[in-house]
Amino acid sequence: MTSLLNEYLSEMSKIAQRHGAYFDKFIGDAMMLYFGEPESLGVKEDAAACVRMAIDMQRALNDLQTGWRRKGLIDRAFQARIGINTGYCTIGNFGSNDRMDYTAIGREVNLAARLEAECDPGGILLAAETYSLVKDWLSVEEREPVQVKGFQNPIRTYAATAIYEAAARESRIIHEEDEGYTLTVDQDRITAEAIRRLKSVISDLGD
Repeated sequence: MTSLLNEYLSEMSKIAQRHGAYFDKFIGDAMMLYFGEPESLGVKEDAAACVRMAIDMQRALNDLQTGWRRKGLIDRAFQARIGINTGYCTIGNFGSNDRMDYTAIGREVNLAARLEAECDPGGILLAAETYSLVKDWLSVEEREPVQVKGFQNPIRTYAATAIYEAAARESRIIHEEDEGYTLTVDQDRITAEAIRRLKSVISDLGD
């Protein structure tokens, strides 16, 4: 577990750095990242960078899962949830006289954490404020408003639905999921043995 988490967190950190995110902290097996401080490209550009980062993270984790399954390291889905929110936060050094952390606090940070908890495994859930900044190019599905701790009114949310589409066009990836199964096939990399095993599983399901 330690090895898998370290590999996962290392890969996610590289992606975050590539998109210009500010790394705040690790929280167990989670990461807290934000955009717009200390440098900002503008609210719309920061939101777009954050969403593109999240999409790249889910794609990369999907690739990691494929490798781990081939090595026999996992026998069940290793998935992440990503919650994204946009708003004003308080950022600075917080802590004690002995230890300070430069971090972001406030309702908007709390809402991002609540959205992560509400998100589907393997998904990306956006607050309405973020969606309004990326709606020109991001495919989403509006979900039922959610009631979360610390917020009096229900929160409108949008689930990204185009996580795998661009990757499919680039490398002929087939990605399907429904209740009881998740299937991701890279047609450029799948082996004859893997195809044989898939046919065997389909045959067993038909019996």
